[in-house]
Amino acid sequence: MTDMLTQEQQDFVAAIAEFCRREVGSAEQRDRLTGGGRSPHSAELYGKLAELGWLGIAVPEEHGGAGRGMVDLVLFLEETGYWQVPIGGFATSVITASAIEKFGTEEQKRRILGDFLEGKVLSISMSEPGAGSDVGALTCRAEKRGAGWVINGQKTWCSNAHIAEHILLVARTSTEGGKHEGLTMFTVPAKVDGLSVHGIDTMGGREVNDLYFTDCELPEDAVVGVEGDAWPQLMAGLNIERMILAAFMLGTARRAFDDTVRYVREREQFGRPVGSFQALRHRIADHATELECTRLLVHDVAHRIDESPGELFPREASMAKLKATEFAKAMALDGMQMMGGYGYATEYGMERLLRSTVVSTVYGGTSEIQRDIIGKTFGL
Repeated sequence: MTDMLTQEQQDFVAAIAEFCRREVGSAEQRDRLTGGGRSPHSAELYGKLAELGWLGIAVPEEHGGAGRGMVDLVLFLEETGYWQVPIGGFATSVITASAIEKFGTEEQKRRILGDFLEGKVLSISMSEPGAGSDVGALTCRAEKRGAGWVINGQKTWCSNAHIAEHILLVARTSTEGGKHEGLTMFTVPAKVDGLSVHGIDTMGGREVNDLYFTDCELPEDAVVGVEGDAWPQLMAGLNIERMILAAFMLGTARRAFDDTVRYVREREQFGRPVGSFQALRHRIADHATELECTRLLVHDVAHRIDESPGELFPREASMAKLKATEFAKAMALDGMQMMGGYGYATEYGMERLLRSTVVSTVYGGTSEIQRDIIGKTFGL
């Protein structure tokens, strides 16, 4: 794997690992930072990463970031996923920051990207009760009134809105044309009047929310990009969203694999380590092979994106997201099985890995949607 990385990238990974080992290397540290696992995001730790300049990995240098590219972003996410670093706000922040960097005005870039680089969380809101995988079915309405806009409607499954400084909202500004026409992106201050945020309890703790807009007034310059053109703008960000999820789940799968191997080496039954029994040894061999395939795929797609930054990779990015999330879920579930009752106990952490991987095949485009996209690239 190191043959694919420059010496600078290897040093970068080593620095991240050392930081993680020091800050979140023990279960006690993670529990303190997450309130016993109830909160996936630690503002304290997020602030330290901001001070190190690591939040700006994907932000161009001209906007104050490090501009390191997709490979470095993948390395950062893979390593923080491995160490289970509680920075749940990072993924939505990078996705939102990418859209602002591509389509925002200079003032929006200065304000919103600046807040992100300082450690503020950004969020993006697309889904609605009747519009999940079918984003074009959304009905949350933005109407032009006077010198501004008025938003009315409900959004749901909005990750990190409760801890966000800014929310990137996708709303309908016109009903003319096809369902993917007439959609517009807006930047919304999270504390704006007319917006109510209600948390949704999940297996992973407090991470997603319902948003209710009631005569929420936004200025005219809240529009991000071109009015009515949100759909192609959203499509331009698919590479980064899918690769973020793929990289984080790759790291999580690595952790589930290592924890499982460690356990089956140490746990003895019938006078020898349980990993020495063929049934478990072969399962470990299969998972090791799948892990290496997943890592090679994710890193290869990241390299392709860096080599052709303006190109969309719908097939490859969907493959990476599909493979990494499905494998991470399968690895955590089988890790729990191989650890027996201890896999179910919070003391060993495998149940937490399982909870974090289960939803990964749903958010950011379900596995079924990824397969559909891949199939369509073959003209099917």
